[in-house]
Amino acid sequence: MDNRLPLPADFRRLWTADTVSQAGSAVTLLALPLVAIGVLDATAFEAGLLVTCEYLAFLLIGLPAGAWVDRLRHRPVMIAGDLGRAALLLSVPAAAWLDALSLPQLYAVAFGMSVCTVFFDVAAQSALPRLVDADRLEDANVRLEATRNVTQVGGPGLAGVLVGALTAPMALAVDAGSYLLSAFLVSRVRRPEPRPAARGGAGLRVEIAEGLRFVLGDRTLRAITAASAVSNLFGTVGAAMLMVLLAGELGLSPLLCGAVFTVEALGGLLGSLLTLRVAARLGQGRAMCASVAVSGALWLAAVPLYRDDWRFAAAIALQGLGWTAFMTFKITSVAYRQRVCPAPLLGRTAATFRFVVWGAMPVGALAGGLLGQWLGARPAMWIGALGELLAVLPLLLSPLRTARALSAA
Repeated sequence: MDNRLPLPADFRRLWTADTVSQAGSAVTLLALPLVAIGVLDATAFEAGLLVTCEYLAFLLIGLPAGAWVDRLRHRPVMIAGDLGRAALLLSVPAAAWLDALSLPQLYAVAFGMSVCTVFFDVAAQSALPRLVDADRLEDANVRLEATRNVTQVGGPGLAGVLVGALTAPMALAVDAGSYLLSAFLVSRVRRPEPRPAARGGAGLRVEIAEGLRFVLGDRTLRAITAASAVSNLFGTVGAAMLMVLLAGELGLSPLLCGAVFTVEALGGLLGSLLTLRVAARLGQGRAMCASVAVSGALWLAAVPLYRDDWRFAAAIALQGLGWTAFMTFKITSVAYRQRVCPAPLLGRTAATFRFVVWGAMPVGALAGGLLGQWLGARPAMWIGALGELLAVLPLLLSPLRTARALSAA
């Protein structure tokens, strides 16, 4: 099919909703840790624990969430997820106004956000193949990633301005508004969604096992999942300590802290635009291997350059280039999973993948907090960056090492 043709209107509505919520999320990415570090004087361990809570639901309920989503229509699940996130975020400025804000509340908000995100993301990924033809899935995912990165270009910079002008708790109210708008836009998706077929009495455990068997039984999916999990595990070790290093130890302004995420997003945008070209040039499998290896090397090179002088610019440039390289792996792997998965298993496959891959993130964040408290923020980031280099090994030990085009096993 000609990729120059417009994608369906319902996809464009989902695309717009995702773009709006991602723009607000880019504000929270900076504002929430700054509430902990700048307002509540969180230690390195406490900051790491906050990041742990942001991803904990993927580990605790990731697998059953997929089975539950497969039993439900996707649109109401996404709307409920958006409304839940808006309510949770609004509780932070409300508590600050009442002078009752505390770290336990931030942990509860972060965990609640992660629960809502689990259901929203699994439902959204499961809905996408119903809205877009199979031969346009890669194109649709490229567009989603491109606009996510576009919104993240301005989001952290806006967050820096909002935090400076309104304080970090009030900046979170902007994100709450974005989720409300996203919920409205999702409600405008018009394509009829059939009621999921009855499971014939199959229990939750049986349905979860079906998703696990599908992901682990496909050799290519197994390698992609392992590589993603290793990357997220060690990547979150460093990410959990990044704000501790920048805002805490180096004392950089919210605007400069936001610049890190802005440049990351610019790199991700460039990478998403280059993904189809890179995959066509190298072949999908080899491009994915190169993507993970190059991104890991660039992130490792950035760690010693995070200083409060001219080297800061070099560090964020390398960080951004790392995301440029990583987008080929991220987009191609998602499109492959959506293409080969049978429709009745879409929710469970997405949830299994996220359980393993995103479930590694709270473990990494907790490890990062402990390492940061024990060794310091920068040594923890060194450990995380070195560990990320290991992510390419599962890919090199799989058929991806030489594959030009990916097909189901």
